[in-house]
Amino acid sequence: MSLVVKELNKSFKGKKVLNNVSFEVKQGEIVALLGQSGAGKTTVLRCINGLEKADGGSIEVDGNFLFKKEDRKIVYSSGEEMKNVRRSLGLVFQNFNLFPHMSVMENIIEAPVNVYKVPKEEAKEKARDLLKQVGLEEKEDSYPFELSGGQKQRVAIARACALNPKIMCFDEPTSALDPELTEGIATAIEGLAKTGMGVLIITHDMAFAKRVSDRVLFMENGDIIEEGTVEEIFNNPKNERTKSFLGNS
Repeated sequence: MSLVVKELNKSFKGKKVLNNVSFEVKQGEIVALLGQSGAGKTTVLRCINGLEKADGGSIEVDGNFLFKKEDRKIVYSSGEEMKNVRRSLGLVFQNFNLFPHMSVMENIIEAPVNVYKVPKEEAKEKARDLLKQVGLEEKEDSYPFELSGGQKQRVAIARACALNPKIMCFDEPTSALDPELTEGIATAIEGLAKTGMGVLIITHDMAFAKRVSDRVLFMENGDIIEEGTVEEIFNNPKNERTKSFLGNS
């Protein structure tokens, strides 16, 4: 169970924003993708989740291709293979993207019931287990406006877990949270990895990346210029641009 990104390329209006980006997120591993705004991090995430079409390369999830290059063209999978990719990828958005008119329970069961035709009671049982895991079992009937930022983030995690993804992607998971709430999110993410889920985190939060990650990728101008363990990147970076970024953060 892994996410494999190979030679990912993307340009906007003739400007290269991703240049042969390659990396892997393995089962049970937490990988942080760091870099300044405009480095290409969000574009990588959008390509992984099919929100942006790549110009070259391939993305593979748990042995199924989202897309790959064939005869100089990007070819997207279809049918059962695409369905498997979609179910294997979870995404927690920066602004949570909860449906404001739905309760916590309704938010979590919406995709399993309406997209994947899971029986409603079965989906509710799974949702209650997930809410217990993130410490929100008392909030199933609450609405998003009644929740704190940290609680919304944990509901978003539970919702993304409802389809049993193999890989979970987080877009700036701490950006909307007060610093004291980030520990709870770190604990929740570590809990996902312990179940065997691979986790990719896009973040500007150096302290959070250092706290939660197994491996760190540093990106600049569309290139991954350095990667290594937390110890290697934060305590002994080799690239001068990585040193400069960490020194200014």
